[in-house]
Amino acid sequence: MKKLAAMALLWAAGLCYASTTQAQVRVNVNLNVGSQPLWGPVGYDYAEYYYLPDIDAYYYIPRRQFIYFDRDEGDWIFANALPRYYHYDLYRGYKVVINDPRPYLNAGYYRSRYGRYRGWYDRQDLIRDCHDNRYRPHRDHDDDDDDQGDRHWRGHGHGHHHDHGDDD
Repeated sequence: MKKLAAMALLWAAGLCYASTTQAQVRVNVNLNVGSQPLWGPVGYDYAEYYYLPDIDAYYYIPRRQFIYFDRDEGDWIFANALPRYYHYDLYRGYKVVINDPRPYLNAGYYRSRYGRYRGWYDRQDLIRDCHDNRYRPHRDHDDDDDDQGDRHWRGHGHGHHHDHGDDD
C-alpha cells in the first residue's frame, strides 16, 4: 500500500513538474522582445524574421543575421551585416514581421505579397522610440547591431504605425 501511495505521489509531482516546464518553454518561445533590434517595429511580442521589401532581404532575429540573395553566387548569403552597396537605412525602411520558417526559401511569395511596402519610409514606430515598459530594458543598452556599425546611414525619422504583418 505504501508503494502505491508513493508511486501516486511521484506521478502527481511529475505531472506538476511537466506542466510547469511546458509553460516555461511556451513563454520563452513566444516572447523575444528583448532580442529584436532597436530598428525593429513595435507591437510584436515575438518576431523571428523581418522581411525588408526595399532590398528584398531578410533579417533573422535569433542569430542577428541578414539574409540576402547574391546573384554572383546564386545563393542566399547569411551575414552579420549587409554589404555596403545596399546603402539601406534600417531605421527608415519598412519591416514586415514573418514567423514562418526560412521564408527566404519562398522569396517569390513574400516579394509579391509585401512588395507594395517598398518606399514606405518612416511609416513604423520603432523599438528605439517606444515608451512601452516591455521595451525599456532593450532601449537602455547601446544597440550593437543597429545598422552594421555604419552610423552614417542611420535614420532618425518618426513615422506612423502601420501593422501589415502576416495578417494581410
